[in-house]
Amino acid sequence: MIVRLFALGLLAWMLGFVWFAIFLPEPLDARPTDAIVVLTGGPGRIDRGIALLQDGAAKRMLISGVDRAVRPVELAAQYKTPEELFTCCITLGREAIDTRSNAIETARWLERRDYQTVRLITTDWHMRRSALELRQALPARIKLVYDAVPSHPSLTVLMREYNKYLLRRLAALIGI
Repeated sequence: MIVRLFALGLLAWMLGFVWFAIFLPEPLDARPTDAIVVLTGGPGRIDRGIALLQDGAAKRMLISGVDRAVRPVELAAQYKTPEELFTCCITLGREAIDTRSNAIETARWLERRDYQTVRLITTDWHMRRSALELRQALPARIKLVYDAVPSHPSLTVLMREYNKYLLRRLAALIGI
């Protein structure tokens, strides 16, 4: 009986992993939102956020998880963006150190503003767990849309992220 339960659990994990790996979230169109939130940590994320902001897809943008030593002028130069955009419309969040604290930092930033919609930008393999964390931290009135940056993750990255996602889902179910 124990072996059968273990086999059933393993089968459920494998089927879930196949779903997780095959159906990665995709980029969103340029529909407007009140704000954009970019989680640091992967290539293409900040580029995507800046491009959407410059195209008028949102009023403001938060880049969550920025190192304390990074200055806006450095980011403006690195991403070939006018400094004025960083002055008027981009906030550098410096409190977050992981996905959970990204969500807390984002929720605090949004609480100070009256935004109804927010676009979350992160890498495709990281989107589900990021969205889960952010959903838990945000009030229900805020609509969250997902804008995944495509990548080519290794099997190891996918397995690690899938396991983290399952653990966070379990923790959310028991109220942690």
